[in-house]
Amino acid sequence: MPDTLSPDVPRPAHSRLPWPLPALATWLVAWLLLALMVPLAASQAWPLAAPWLMATAAGVVLALLPRRASGWRRVFMAGGFPVSAVLSGAAAVPSWAWLLPMGLLLAAYPLRTWHDAPLFPTPAGALHGLADLVPLQPGARVLDAGCGLGHGLAALRHTWPQAQIEGIEWSGALRLAAALRCPWARVRRGDMWADDWQGCAVVYLFQRPESMARAWAKACAELAPGACLVSLAFEVPGLPPTAALGPPGPRRVWIYRMAPGARSATGCSTRPPVCR
Repeated sequence: MPDTLSPDVPRPAHSRLPWPLPALATWLVAWLLLALMVPLAASQAWPLAAPWLMATAAGVVLALLPRRASGWRRVFMAGGFPVSAVLSGAAAVPSWAWLLPMGLLLAAYPLRTWHDAPLFPTPAGALHGLADLVPLQPGARVLDAGCGLGHGLAALRHTWPQAQIEGIEWSGALRLAAALRCPWARVRRGDMWADDWQGCAVVYLFQRPESMARAWAKACAELAPGACLVSLAFEVPGLPPTAALGPPGPRRVWIYRMAPGARSATGCSTRPPVCR
């Protein structure tokens, strides 16, 4: 029977390889390509590194192909071949080369950011339906506080296409990546906790449980009545939300609308936020 599914129709889940088969297949293809390219490189007098670079590049390309793979799964798929080559002794690596991953880690995560959440990309579709609960006027400012690689920026733009989407990120490397990935957003480098949230209609967070009390205190001090603090996965401890989106679980979206009297110079009102 011919395949009648159009490219625009999602294929059933069973048509995709379950994890970790995509990673294993990617690594196998890279090793097979290396085995084929080494004799060819020798016969053509290519540089010794050429087969290794080709096999690594093939792994990177294959890692980018799955449409719904998470960022970390793509990293495992792309990095599995070079890591296995080094650990197996097939590729000789000088001792100083092990400093390179540490340098890249420090570039992506400066020491100052280690007390905040690590790179938690916003899953695709996590904010679907949020615009029905939080309607915004065209041009309203929406801030992704700690925007990482820009996944949250893309989700916010899909939610409020007429809004002014902004992001702030302390890591210079991640800020640059987010700015390149989301050229329609205003992405700046800075400390989300020192940044001024005044004038924002929505501040979006995907942080960690320990950060939520601090985020609520900052929202109360700086956001105007009617503005919203929106958090993916983590709620403000001890405070009932204005609304919640999605079923209970790690992808639940918690919405806190600032009530009159909640904003103050010293902190939060003890009253819960209410819908207006």
